[in-house]
Amino acid sequence: MITIGMNYKVIPGKGESFEKMFNKVLVVMNDMDGHSKSFLYKDVNDGQSYLIASEWSSKDAFDAFMSSEEFRKVADWGKESILAGRPEHKVYQH
Repeated sequence: MITIGMNYKVIPGKGESFEKMFNKVLVVMNDMDGHSKSFLYKDVNDGQSYLIASEWSSKDAFDAFMSSEEFRKVADWGKESILAGRPEHKVYQH
């Protein structure tokens, strides 16, 4: 089991759009093999910073999700001009 920490910085005023898109991504995650659960956290000191903590059976399962067509269909951060920079993903082993 691994946990992936996905750190995102959003453009000011785009937090609600990011949260709505996360819910679409969560639907895709929940249908992926190897996904256990995910949570969205918002930094109380920086309203533009978000963390998605996601539990997976393996890094391969997470990588399959990230490269899936289903994920690409719903995670259109760039088109919607939501992110203020590139996301940072970190892998934590249990």
